[in-house]
Amino acid sequence: MTIGRGTLSVVAGVLVAALAILGYLLPPPAFDPPPLVKAPAFEELPEQPASERRPVSTSTPIQVQRITVPVRGEELKATIRVPTTPGKHPAMVFVQGSGSGSGDEFTSQAEWLAKSGIVTLSYDKRTVGYSFRNRDFALLAEDALHMIDVLRARSDVNPAKTGLWGVSEGGWVVPIAAAGSHDVAYTVLVSSPNVSPMRQVAFALNEQLERLHAPNGVRDLLTRAMGGVGFDFLRYDSVPALSGITQPTLALYGTMDPSIPFVQSTETLIDSLPTSNYTIRFLAGADHAMRINGGRFVPDYLPTLANWIQSLPALPQLKMAGATPIQRFQASDVPAAPWYGGSTFLGLTLTLAAVGYVAAPVTEMMVRLRGRDLRHQTNMQLWPALRRRLRRMAWTGLGLLAAVLAFIMLIVLFSVNQAGAWPAVQAGWLVVRVLAVVILAQEAGAVGALIVGLRDGWQPSRWQKATLTGVLGGTGLLLVTAAYYGLFAFPW
Repeated sequence: MTIGRGTLSVVAGVLVAALAILGYLLPPPAFDPPPLVKAPAFEELPEQPASERRPVSTSTPIQVQRITVPVRGEELKATIRVPTTPGKHPAMVFVQGSGSGSGDEFTSQAEWLAKSGIVTLSYDKRTVGYSFRNRDFALLAEDALHMIDVLRARSDVNPAKTGLWGVSEGGWVVPIAAAGSHDVAYTVLVSSPNVSPMRQVAFALNEQLERLHAPNGVRDLLTRAMGGVGFDFLRYDSVPALSGITQPTLALYGTMDPSIPFVQSTETLIDSLPTSNYTIRFLAGADHAMRINGGRFVPDYLPTLANWIQSLPALPQLKMAGATPIQRFQASDVPAAPWYGGSTFLGLTLTLAAVGYVAAPVTEMMVRLRGRDLRHQTNMQLWPALRRRLRRMAWTGLGLLAAVLAFIMLIVLFSVNQAGAWPAVQAGWLVVRVLAVVILAQEAGAVGALIVGLRDGWQPSRWQKATLTGVLGGTGLLLVTAAYYGLFAFPW
């Protein structure tokens, strides 16, 4: 007795439909950020005053000093750049964005500012207590305050004009430091999200997927994966720290930065600050790092920064100005995944599948080492064919896992580098989904062959049962997981 290909095709089609429905019904619902309705204040901003953009002399010679600053748990290397002109100068500490980077990334702007008369300090980011999974923003703020103490102790620094500059993730760090210490005289927030890290990442991914014309299923895959990540810092609320800032604050945003919801970030900043000591400027053509497509800085960035610091404690009367920002979608929270969509359960599922795939070759090897040849214990026609099916299934399952991980990394790299092209996304998504359907068809075919063999009287050995259970069970777990992440969803 055999099961025809037509029957198997129908069974596989029914299973695809069932898994598609299962993925649709399982919470959380699809992530679909609504369009942003801007407040009237953002419809047309006044032009930035010319006095803020006036040319700045950068002819002052500077000295460069390299020091080591002890902080909690380690010592951080720092570089201080000092103008050689006499007297006390304004000073500023650079606070990095995400990742473990070197203070040397600020070299060009630190030298420019020092030559304009502002002492600058840049330092390497800590490695103890900061990782991909765990980010303690309060600990990073503590490091920044140590650097403030270093500058304030210098005879060539004006303590009343010594502040913090933070970019991106630094926008969550600097407010904590400023709210906790009056030694911070001012704050500069560059591309500061002011929403939770989860909202910021989801916004950036959504913008990138829109630009790449990615299918809706790609967004569901990524956001369900994000919703299952159990990193506490992703839900960080910046409002309490922002509410504690009483120092003058300069916030700078680039209109070509697709990774920051700058309208919502600005609204959060204005609503949270307890005073009106803020200056908000939108710079035309600037990206996340205030550069033009990752190249040179936009012309108005450094002059605006230097002129604002030098004019302290006086502040511009015009609170918000510059190029009109355009934010199309809201920065929305990614729904938290249910228990079966969490990273712990997903890890357990993948582990069980991997164990199942390993069981096949291991059990066969053990039998051969015992001097028993499976070919003499079983039906000579059934088991070799079934074993080949199981091997192909295991390789396809591993290929599916590798393809999904590679596809997610591709989208993340596209988002970080603001690059990529839609054919690559479409092709990657097609490969992932085709592999999911192939492994489902393989599972249906293997189960069909097993049923036929059992009906014909085949009695599998103990080792063969272990192999069948491992591979078929592991593949079943992968298929359900793939359904949850939308790999069988319609339309294609």
